[in-house]
Amino acid sequence: MGGKYSQLSAEERGAIMAMKIQGKSNREIPRALGRASSSISREVARNMRPSVWMPQFGRPPLVYNAVLAGKRARRLRFKPRRLRKLRRDSLLWQHVCGLLALGWSPQQIACTLRRQYPDHPTWHVSHETIYTAIYAMPRGQLKRELIALLRQHKCERRPRGQGANRRGRFADLPSIHDRPPEVEERLAPGHWEGDFIKGRRDRSAVGVLVDRRTLFVILAKMDGSTAREALEGFTRAFAPLPEEARRTLTYDQGKEMALHRLLAEQTGLSIYFADPHSPWQRGICENTNGLIRQYLPKGSDLSVHSQRDLDAIAWSLNTRPRKTLGFHCPAEMFLRELGHPDLAQAIDDALLT
Repeated sequence: MGGKYSQLSAEERGAIMAMKIQGKSNREIPRALGRASSSISREVARNMRPSVWMPQFGRPPLVYNAVLAGKRARRLRFKPRRLRKLRRDSLLWQHVCGLLALGWSPQQIACTLRRQYPDHPTWHVSHETIYTAIYAMPRGQLKRELIALLRQHKCERRPRGQGANRRGRFADLPSIHDRPPEVEERLAPGHWEGDFIKGRRDRSAVGVLVDRRTLFVILAKMDGSTAREALEGFTRAFAPLPEEARRTLTYDQGKEMALHRLLAEQTGLSIYFADPHSPWQRGICENTNGLIRQYLPKGSDLSVHSQRDLDAIAWSLNTRPRKTLGFHCPAEMFLRELGHPDLAQAIDDALLT
């Protein structure tokens, strides 16, 4: 007998039935089949059925039926041991689909459900289960729509061009290596990373600002991609913020920041520039750009979006739970850091209801 267990075959069940008719015991049958006694005993016990009943003989005796035993085994083999949590007709599945439609990732959904229903395990589901439920669906429009809601629904990587830098460079820029240590350690809010995301044929743009401490996002509508338009757009974006929320800005060496000294003068920011070809030095902003592209796809015309539209997109991002924040949302953390705990708690309560 080997160490690996295998289900009884139809031939073995037929042999069991024949030997039981011959009066063989549950000890003789396992030796003949090379099976464990416990396996044969359980097989016989669970599949004993009444024989053909004849009134003159009283109650019919129980016999082992190989045909019915095989049907039962095939039925149980494909029967799940328990119902799936993410069934198409369940409230949990509908709730998950609703959060996916809001742009939440499966991981954000899974962790928020645990915070929202800590004492209800039936509402706890892992992010891998959510992915499995989506990709295990039969082909069709619904499956395509759900995959389109995932962040990386078309994850085809293309090699980046290695051509010469056509963006231009500035001389004597304040270097990222000269930033205060508190910026790198993310000890306080008000230290921002910035970028431009471009639209179709680079004819439209949106300014992106992300607070390093709280991941709070601000989107600024730009009338174009020139340095003057970047100055005006970023100045408007920083204007409503209190002074303690305007400390530093880290940017790449794009030509749209040619008027960085004037921007620093108007906003009170200290502006620093990352090294060329070093996007990891502004990793928070680069990751945020990927989230924003869910709403503003590459190749689209960004000029059709008003500032109100961009504010709605930013609010959607700022009310998503984030892993690096312990699955709290950026808006809550930003307000808490700026000394508004009541507003922060209200946002957290709203997230969990």
